[in-house]
Parts: sequence; C-alpha cells; structure tokens
Amino acid sequence: TDMFHLEAIRLISKYLRASVAGEAEGRESMALAQYIAGQGFSNVGLGIVHSMAHALGAVYDTPHGVANAILLPAIMEYNAPCTGEKYREIARAMGVQGVDSMSQAEYRKAAVDAVRKLSEDVGIPSKLEALKEEDLPFLAESAYNDACRPGHPKDTSVEDLTALFRKLM
Repeated sequence: TDMFHLEAIRLISKYLRASVAGEAEGRESMALAQYIAGQGFSNVGLGIVHSMAHALGAVYDTPHGVANAILLPAIMEYNAPCTGEKYREIARAMGVQGVDSMSQAEYRKAAVDAVRKLSEDVGIPSKLEALKEEDLPFLAESAYNDACRPGHPKDTSVEDLTALFRKLM
C-alpha cells in the first residue's frame, strides 16, 4: 500500500495547484491520484483524519476534502513518533530536496511543512473558525466511534481527539 500512497502523494503535490486553477492536466492527474490513493486505503483503512473530518462535516457542514486538509498537518505531527522513516519518503514524494541528509526530526518536519504549504497554496484555511469549545466533546466522541478510526496507526483516545480538534481553533 505504501507504493500506492506515495505515488498518490507525488501526483497530488505536483498537480493539485493546477487542478484548483482549473487546468485540464491538473484535473486529470488529480482524478488519477484519487484512484491510486483509493487502491492504497482500500487495503489498510483511513484513520483519524477521516473520522475527524466526518465529524466536522456532520456538525459544521465542512466539505470533506477541506476538513481532511485542515486536519492533516496536526495529525501528521501527532503520528510522527510512530512513523519510522515513512515521512522521509513522503517529503521526497512532495519534492522536498535533501531529505537523505536530514535527521529523522528534520524530514518529519519537512513532510508536515510541505503539506501545510500545499494547503496554503490552494486556499485551505489552517483553522476552522466555526469550531466551538462546547462542541469538542461531541466531535471527539463521534470521531472516536467512526468506522475509520480503527485503521489509524496509533492508539487514540477521546482525549487525544479532543486535543487535536482544539488545535484547529
């Protein structure tokens, strides 16, 4: 599945900006990227990015792709301690130069920074203005009970999910 995921990441990193700009090659390449990504996650599941995005969509009507993009950097940081060398390959797939000479901490940060930059470039907000403190217990419990959460590579509690949602405020 890593092969599928890394190729999807490479394509998304290369073509998302063009797709958002309405360019045909970008849109076609993003269609291919989503197909390839689906080949990967159909084998291993999705995890808390998607379970949390489902909750945000249900409560705030946040589009699923936007919710995923807002959540991804914070959850990548959360996951970093259990990723081994995978973030080096993610950074490489996103076009980060010099990853082979980076320390583990450096390439993990570089991967997260590349995701943040891509989101910023296509107009994804870094915060969700609608998010309310009083909604956090319901959101976290909903995300915890979501069918995507058990596929997450790191054990996650309702408290962890609450803290991750809070990072979006």
